[in-house]
Amino acid sequence: MLMLSQLFSRALYLTSIFVFCFTSPGFAAETDVSSLMRHIDRLWRADSSRALMSMTVKTHRYERSMTLESWSKGKDKSLIIIKAPKKDKGIATLKVDKKMWNYLPKINRVTKVPASMMSGSWMGSHFTNDDLVQENTYEDDFETQITFSGQRDGQRIYEVTSIPKPTAAVVWGKVVMIIDQARLTPLQAIYYDEDSTKIRTMFFEDIRKQGKRHIPMRMRLVPEEKPQESTIIEYQTIEFDIALKDNLFSLQSLKKQR
Repeated sequence: MLMLSQLFSRALYLTSIFVFCFTSPGFAAETDVSSLMRHIDRLWRADSSRALMSMTVKTHRYERSMTLESWSKGKDKSLIIIKAPKKDKGIATLKVDKKMWNYLPKINRVTKVPASMMSGSWMGSHFTNDDLVQENTYEDDFETQITFSGQRDGQRIYEVTSIPKPTAAVVWGKVVMIIDQARLTPLQAIYYDEDSTKIRTMFFEDIRKQGKRHIPMRMRLVPEEKPQESTIIEYQTIEFDIALKDNLFSLQSLKKQR
């Protein structure tokens, strides 16, 4: 899901958590959950993209903001570079397949993110390193069903509950997504662990139509145990299906993308 998803799960998932692509849904019927979730999967994926965004992290100890530029190609390649503030400028994260590297300009060093650190925070945010490399899809990795269809809080929505398939490498026990019926755009994604305990909620806000795309320009991730905290990603610009060379997503060029 979401790319920092698809910034952004893939809330991001971030980079994942960070890419959205519209395709016509073409449903056979309103209750065709397979077509619906195929559409949602494609919302988070384009052939390529480039985006400029801000990320604001609020915790009980501090609040900080960063300006980020990101590129993606398919679902396997992404690059995120911090443009501001000055003290973080040039820090970069590269993802190729399921591998991730960080570049730290102050020491001019590229380091591979080990498996033991994948659950750690990305740049002090509420997104994890694992969010950035997520490659799960609802179509392939989840059993889904529409658990509610109708009006709720004055808006017609679908509520879709997704349970990971036994063979899927998914960290969540369940994901419940709220989808706007009119625009077929996600409004919320609620993540539960294997004990059905709510862990976090992603809110998709400021939805705008750009060409044929309905894009949430703001994503807000809130941890359940610390509801006063959040990580917010806001897009300033985003482009889809642009020409990007494969060597942009290489260790050799990582240091040059400052």
